Amino acid sequence: MSASYAKTVTEADIILFAGISGDTNPVHLNEEFAAATMFKGRIAHGMLSASFISTVFGTKLPGPGCIYMSQSLRFKAPVRAGDTVTAKVTIAELKPEKKQARFECVCLVNGKAVLDGEALILVPSRPA
Repeated sequence: MSASYAKTVTEADIILFAGISGDTNPVHLNEEFAAATMFKGRIAHGMLSASFISTVFGTKLPGPGCIYMSQSLRFKAPVRAGDTVTAKVTIAELKPEKKQARFECVCLVNGKAVLDGEALILVPSRPA
C-alpha cells in the first residue's frame, strides 16, 4: 500500500517556514548570497519537503492518530520555489504485535527523487 501528497512550493511557503522553524539560513532567503553557492540560487528548506511526508502519514496512510517514532532522510537534490513536490510513502513492513509500520519514503520533483528515507510509525488501534 502507498499514498502520496503533492504541493507546489511557493516563495511564501519558504518565508513562512523560515519564520516557523527559525531556519533563516540565507541560502533560503537571500538571492545574492544563494547565487554564490553551489546551488546558484535560492533553495527551499529540505525539511519543508520532508514535512510533506508527515502530511501523508497524518492525513492518508495510516492516517489520523498515527505517531512518528523515527524518520531517516537523505537529501539528494534541491527544491526551488515553483517546484511541485510529491511525497510518497509505501508500507515496507507491518509489525502488528507492536502496532507499528515501517515505510519507505520519497519526495519527487518531475519524477526525480529530491529526498528519500524510511519511517517507523505507531499505528493506532481501530475502534471495535
